[in-house]
Amino acid sequence: MKRNNEQFKRLFRLFLGGIVVAAQTAVFAYLWLHEYNNLIERPFVLKGHWFVCALYAIYLIIFLISFDGIKYGRYRKSNTIISQILATLFTTFISYVQIVLMAAEFITVVPIMIMLCINVAIVFVMTIVGDFWFSKVFPAKKVLVVYDKYDPAPLLHKIGTRRDKFILWGIMNVSEGLEEVEAEAKKKSYQGIIIYDVSAEMRNKLLKICFENDIRAYSTAKISDVLVRGAECIHLFDTPLLLYRNNGMSIEQRIIKRAMDIIISLLMLILTSPFLLISALAIKLYDGGPVFFRQERATLNGKVFRIHKFRSMIVDAEKDGKPRPTTEGDPRITPVGKILRATRLDELPQLIDILMGDMSLVGPRPERIEHVKQYTEEIPEFQYRLKVRGGLTGYAQLYGKYNTTPYDKLQLDLMYIQNYSLLLDLKLLLMTVKIMFIKESTDGFSEEKSKKINEKSKE
Repeated sequence: MKRNNEQFKRLFRLFLGGIVVAAQTAVFAYLWLHEYNNLIERPFVLKGHWFVCALYAIYLIIFLISFDGIKYGRYRKSNTIISQILATLFTTFISYVQIVLMAAEFITVVPIMIMLCINVAIVFVMTIVGDFWFSKVFPAKKVLVVYDKYDPAPLLHKIGTRRDKFILWGIMNVSEGLEEVEAEAKKKSYQGIIIYDVSAEMRNKLLKICFENDIRAYSTAKISDVLVRGAECIHLFDTPLLLYRNNGMSIEQRIIKRAMDIIISLLMLILTSPFLLISALAIKLYDGGPVFFRQERATLNGKVFRIHKFRSMIVDAEKDGKPRPTTEGDPRITPVGKILRATRLDELPQLIDILMGDMSLVGPRPERIEHVKQYTEEIPEFQYRLKVRGGLTGYAQLYGKYNTTPYDKLQLDLMYIQNYSLLLDLKLLLMTVKIMFIKESTDGFSEEKSKKINEKSKE
């Protein structure tokens, strides 16, 4: 029954997404037939109209999937709206370029801009209506949090921010006994158990209890879990084996990734050159200090290089030589720097580092040398991130926050390394565009969190 419920949930998401695609394609079809078809050199007839409209629908579906635009109920409404608007913008742009190429001349953008406004309105209406019905058909799940020796407060706080997805119905410590946990789960008919930092042996037993009682199980991950996800399934006669290659990317993947880095970084440097020039002038005119901020970072195999960023702080912000993380409302950030940081323009010079081969477009964020040493002392596995080049954007940047703990960043980066593919890189690049429109967490850097010793990784 629960499996059928999950299948129905997927079908419901596809149904809502299908309405969005159908509605937007219908608007485009009207625009094509009444405005643009007669402007091309050889106007289409009958099947040609179906072909052009089908292309629009295919583009929209591809971008909706890339931006996670139809995952109703999984993300916040604002996230879904931004995802669908970006998918609509990309689709509209490609469709306009396609029409211009068919017309062999630049044609008016007024009709397609009107279409864009209508389609954005469709996005807002469908997301609000779809999210409402999704919450009615699939209400928040009653969950039980089971923890061991680590304080579950951070997890409980995160659960509290998603009341549309989870209802915290109980908290238990494994020291109370597995029998008590099972009895509690049955008595109150929990729909899910969240296992928070429980030892591997105890977690396995909890997972079996959940499986036997058809209870959905959620579990925080450990480093070994992430490595398992990247394993390849093989067979030794009738014995299943998991193969852990543990050697980073293959030679073919390295060549393709490097070629993509060179082509895209060179193209982006050309396209963004006006912004680079304006930013450099603004920094220089403000206080006469250096335009660039250079700092030693660690990349592939521990190689040290000097990263380039536009300077967003006052000159000699760390003249005492002691690194101090940026905090909310940091007085060291200049007015120009605030704008550069808000628009992410301060990161653009790193395209030079990518072109030179010190960085990649996608990969773990290159850390300061002193941070690498500190985190590696606390978490020996932190050095695993150095199996690939540091990136301008990456898994941890997209799915983490500024104050995400080093251990969680490590897990996110390992998920990328262990599951690398060209398609994953392309998706993360598109997701980077999306994340620019989503407000980041403004929480300041927490010393307490940064000093979290990762005994979990040893279990």
